[in-house]
Amino acid sequence: MDAIERTLDQSIDEAEQAIRSALAGEGFGILTEIDVAATLKAKLGVERPALKILGACNPSLAHQALGIDPGLALLLPCNVVLEAAGDGRTRVSIADPRVLLATGNAAPADEGAGGSLAALAAQAAASLERALRSLEG
Repeated sequence: MDAIERTLDQSIDEAEQAIRSALAGEGFGILTEIDVAATLKAKLGVERPALKILGACNPSLAHQALGIDPGLALLLPCNVVLEAAGDGRTRVSIADPRVLLATGNAAPADEGAGGSLAALAAQAAASLERALRSLEG
């Protein structure tokens, strides 16, 4: 899947705190978190490198999208994946809203209902990209 990605020279814990802060700066909150590695260890006894999924949501963008198509709830929240990349580095991948909404139904909708899905997807992607770029400094 196409994603917005960066590999950071930070541990997964450091990267998680940094991305949480950067996303907050862009109006996103974290609604869910899944520690995949811990879950697989607890349920299956399987060891794997650190892998965590954060469910990020920008309430304003979500409200606008749901006003256009309530079925978009299936795509909420945006998944942000943190994965150990070796040597103390972490890969951060974010589901690209432009790809998720490129289903042919992203044509302009009733502007009174919040605009087009394509425009909202582009706006969300720009915010997510800014958040990730801010971690590179």
